[in-house]
Amino acid sequence: MSAAAFHRLFAALLILLQISTAAVAIGVNYGTLANNLRPPAEVVNFIKTKTKIDRVKIFDTNPDILRAFAGTGILVTVTVGNGEIPALTDLATARQWVAAHIRPFHPQTRINYIAVGNEIIHTNDKPLIARLVPAMKSLHRALVLAGITDIKVTSPHSLAILSISEPPSMGRFRRGYDRAIFGPMLQFLRETKAPFMVNPYPYFGYSPNMANYALFGPNRGVYDKYTKITYTNMFDAMMDALYSAMKNIGYSDVDLVIGETGWPSNCDGYVACSPGNAATFHRNLVWHVNSGKGTPLMPNRKFETYLFALFNENLKPGPTAERNWGLFHPDFTPVYDVPNIMIGGRHRGGRGGRPKPVAPSGKKWCVPKSDASVQALQKNIDYVCSSNIDCRPIQAGGACFLPNDIRAHASYAMNSYYQTSGRNDFNCDFSLTGVITTVNPSHGGCVYIS
Repeated sequence: MSAAAFHRLFAALLILLQISTAAVAIGVNYGTLANNLRPPAEVVNFIKTKTKIDRVKIFDTNPDILRAFAGTGILVTVTVGNGEIPALTDLATARQWVAAHIRPFHPQTRINYIAVGNEIIHTNDKPLIARLVPAMKSLHRALVLAGITDIKVTSPHSLAILSISEPPSMGRFRRGYDRAIFGPMLQFLRETKAPFMVNPYPYFGYSPNMANYALFGPNRGVYDKYTKITYTNMFDAMMDALYSAMKNIGYSDVDLVIGETGWPSNCDGYVACSPGNAATFHRNLVWHVNSGKGTPLMPNRKFETYLFALFNENLKPGPTAERNWGLFHPDFTPVYDVPNIMIGGRHRGGRGGRPKPVAPSGKKWCVPKSDASVQALQKNIDYVCSSNIDCRPIQAGGACFLPNDIRAHASYAMNSYYQTSGRNDFNCDFSLTGVITTVNPSHGGCVYIS
């Protein structure tokens, strides 16, 4: 091989390596059902300068919002309203729609997806549902005729499209829709190299005894007897159920995009809703999808993910939770701590200084049970320290490194997780190896047990 050929090969391999190790894209749903939001230009500047968010999804084709994103490089998904779908099955109408809603803004605004409808299976309107795929095909054809080849057409769906979701390996689409709707849709997505957009919400599967399973916390997991896989979080189980449904009708190769997922910070007395739980879910979800681990049935696959939602929206109808899905208040202050979404992350009090221990709050602490094995405690340390908890204090030279003992280090890690994740009893479960104590085991901010 010549030197020039070698350098070309090395450059190609380097590009592939960069692509394979790149962080997963994190986006957000930018809803506008509120009367107290800042103008789009200010919102776009906030996203661009203060957050790591590099893509947004909006629920219409608001021209003011599309103009505000021009020249920013931020990717934008626009949405076709459910009521617009029937007319768009006509190619002439689809071409007019593209001319009115896409052409004036593209490519200055980087529109990457057109989401046709929003969870229309929920409407139970069979004539409307029957027109979904024809409308998607018509819009795609209209884009091609307009010379636009970098916008993909898809459609977002909730997990209500599944008739079976447990165990994940037995995931199946609803009977009747599997071949009539989702088969043709997935075939279209395969042909156009577009992703299938889905909205998995572990929040809606929450139960108090499975809290850590929904929140990516340490737990014993749920066993799938058919694959002999133990699932340790509900998100992976949901995604694998969708994958199994797609595989069952022959489309396991179509990419998946997370169009919505999130957790409300407040609701009408329901124990699941709290700023602590919302922070825990988002922190762990972002870490999980950025890890590139994929899921048990889709290892090493990366999922482009859109969090729901950017703001609390005060005009959304329904229960209190509907108005409390936001990461931020309308004045851009965080509803709760989102360090892996903000540029610069969590403030740590200065660069280069020794990290301070997490000071225990309140009158309860989380410590290991006396019979917890060394192996279990090490697993707890590994889990906590990979979930954005600052474990530098128990590393060599750290403020809580001594005594250099697994049990002491696990005490610090487990309590740190408990204190920063909502201080709910389930935040100290750790697969039944943690216990709540009201006897202060701390010394100088470091939690020790005898």
